[in-house]
Amino acid sequence: MKILVIGSGGREHALVWKLAQSPHATAIWCAPGNAGIARERLAKNSSPVECVSIGAEDLPNLLAFAQKKKIELTVVGPDNPLALGVVDLFQKNGLRIWGPNQKAAQFESSKVFAQRFMEKYGIPTARAGTFADPATAKKFAETLGGKCAVKADGLALGKGVLICSNVAEANKAIDEILVNHAFGAAGARIVLQEFLEGLEISLHALCDGRTARLFPTSQDHKRADDGDRGLNTGGMGAYSPTPFLSDAELRKAGEAILNPWLRGCAEERIDFHGILYPGVMLTESGPKVLEFNARFGDPETQVYLTRLETDLVELLDASVNGTLDKIELAWSPQAGVCVVMASGGYPGNYAKGMVITGLDASGALPNTKVFHAGTALKDGQIVTNGGRVMGVTALGRDLKGAQAAAYAAVEKIHFDGAHFRRDIGAKGSARVPRADSGVAPESFRFHP
Repeated sequence: MKILVIGSGGREHALVWKLAQSPHATAIWCAPGNAGIARERLAKNSSPVECVSIGAEDLPNLLAFAQKKKIELTVVGPDNPLALGVVDLFQKNGLRIWGPNQKAAQFESSKVFAQRFMEKYGIPTARAGTFADPATAKKFAETLGGKCAVKADGLALGKGVLICSNVAEANKAIDEILVNHAFGAAGARIVLQEFLEGLEISLHALCDGRTARLFPTSQDHKRADDGDRGLNTGGMGAYSPTPFLSDAELRKAGEAILNPWLRGCAEERIDFHGILYPGVMLTESGPKVLEFNARFGDPETQVYLTRLETDLVELLDASVNGTLDKIELAWSPQAGVCVVMASGGYPGNYAKGMVITGLDASGALPNTKVFHAGTALKDGQIVTNGGRVMGVTALGRDLKGAQAAAYAAVEKIHFDGAHFRRDIGAKGSARVPRADSGVAPESFRFHP
């Protein structure tokens, strides 16, 4: 099978790496890819993965390339091309592509749409309101005592959420988005959501339009600095599984979230083929959805795909074909930890072009994989080319073992200004596991 992967980050490197292991993959291209993706080779024939200089949002040229190369399956990584309708375009031209169409991608591309959908179909979520008028939004914020999350409606590179602890902060955040247009057109409307107390986890479910298959739990680390301090980022690391839910509790959460979601999709004629990724807060009154994403989380992808034992080509093929009920998901019982190494200054301004050393030494460690994100090849050397540079990922017998392995690999990699959190997985390692084995597939299958 000839495969095209769209995107250039750590998520896309992990997708390419896993797809390349499949005996079904005969050729893989990635647009635009990165320096690490270009080093991957296919298990079937040892041919290299080819990176092509087409941007992830350049839909006409992506289509032309797929037609020229007779691509048999296109895999979409990032959210923007989904929101722009890349799936609709490819399908209109008779090409098979994995990911939700433009209507289905609204679960991520419009927080207003997602919030109203959750309220309409009884999906547990926070008390919230949607607003375009600052004065009305401020009145609602006052009813919450200012303890709220102010969210831009549209896509904002994972940074369109402002957390507030009092009325003054809420009013400032509302003005920042609706008056000062900090997020441009993405902030023409906002969702103002009550602040939920608890532990936040990431759930992922692979969907085929009728069936949803829930993955084991994972937890992302959004803040830039240790102890969940600093600015919000696209994710500074992740681990899986978390110890916060037993298998029975995970199934119960899936029933509360996915069953009404599937029913709502059927009623609204939303044909969702791809990954649904709800961010979930574990509150005292039960799990509640903070927001939906319509693609794999990054860096969650790195820990999921290193634990996944099922052929990814077969899984994505079943998701496209509507046959997920006929395939099982198998997971390694090992824990996975991904530590993101970022450029100095990220998520603010940062320099590019810093030479990276130690990659081969790090990658040679057992049960370890370095997934590239913001890297490029310059004069024969791999250099930094983005805010999040790479995700150093390791497996271990348990979470503490995976942590130790990941940080041992991180210590071997060097570039000027390198920044990373030293507490990835700390919340999980401080807890007693609650029997979340991640290997009970019948527990994680849902239908409307």
